[in-house]
Amino acid sequence: MSDLASIPGIGKTSLELLEAAGFLTIESLATAEPDALAAELKHCNSILRIAKQVPSAKSITGWIEHAREITGVPVQIPAEAPPAPVPHVFAGDESALVALAPVAIPLPARILVNHQLAVVDIPEAQLFSQCEERAGVRTKRQLPESRVAKVNTGASHFVRISENAGQRLEIDTSRLRSTQDPMPLPPRPAKVKASPSEDRLALIRAPRSATNKGRSPESRRYIRGVLHSHPASIYTGAFVTLLVMLLTPLSVVSAVLLLLSGEMPDRFGWVPGWLIVFPLLLPLVGICYLIWGLGGSCRVCGQGLFRHSAHLKNKRAHHMPVLGYIFPLCIQILLFHWFRCTHCGTPVRLKE
Repeated sequence: MSDLASIPGIGKTSLELLEAAGFLTIESLATAEPDALAAELKHCNSILRIAKQVPSAKSITGWIEHAREITGVPVQIPAEAPPAPVPHVFAGDESALVALAPVAIPLPARILVNHQLAVVDIPEAQLFSQCEERAGVRTKRQLPESRVAKVNTGASHFVRISENAGQRLEIDTSRLRSTQDPMPLPPRPAKVKASPSEDRLALIRAPRSATNKGRSPESRRYIRGVLHSHPASIYTGAFVTLLVMLLTPLSVVSAVLLLLSGEMPDRFGWVPGWLIVFPLLLPLVGICYLIWGLGGSCRVCGQGLFRHSAHLKNKRAHHMPVLGYIFPLCIQILLFHWFRCTHCGTPVRLKE
């Protein structure tokens, strides 16, 4: 079950936006959170400019609820936050607690050296806040006689001495290696295979490395831009639009010459009869233009590519004097497999 288009409210633009964000199935949409999904769609649209406006939070919540109804995924109720810890307050005689609390006496460095004590061998001081429930145990517990020595510090106290304090670490000669021996190469990290959603998102943003192999980035043959969602329709629309632009003047001239040859055969008898092909092909090509030519639009701004619109064009759009914008745009698409939108100027490619 992966047809996201079956959910009410998800159109063509919303479907492309969800695919760009990595939500390819109804199951993945059902497990999403509305706020997180809205933020992800807004981030993807800011980069790719798929839609003019990101769907509202109400629409996104409706998609997720409908997806959960289809898949049967239960609504996740956020767990309550654990209660804040209550600070401990001792209720009773504080003098008794002070009397039971252990006393930390600083040891001079000379004593540590004489008895060969390390820093890790000195017991940690007990926090005063923990003495209420542990003081009775710690004051009565004593270390074994084999690991305890008395130290004269002006009072009778016990200091823990490590059994291995007199030992010193020796160098392991078996681990030494000559500088002339080759060093072993570190193991190569395992390649992590990217998920299909990550591969698709990366392919929308940039072409594969093999696509532009051996081409200079400054060349017109260097394919660049975001990937169009319907490249076949753009190719067909460019070809049909180019045929219409060429057949229209040829059909008019052919029709005029054929009429003159019929009215004045003595002067226009040289006109061949096969010129009737151009006027007959023009209606058929015109129908194809209405289907594919008018339907071709930009991947980013959604404006029509093969129809004239009277507004200020982008300064980086394909343009030729006298011929205008549409004719060079069709040539660019058919020859180089990428183009710049006439309206927004964004580069759009037609090859992966």
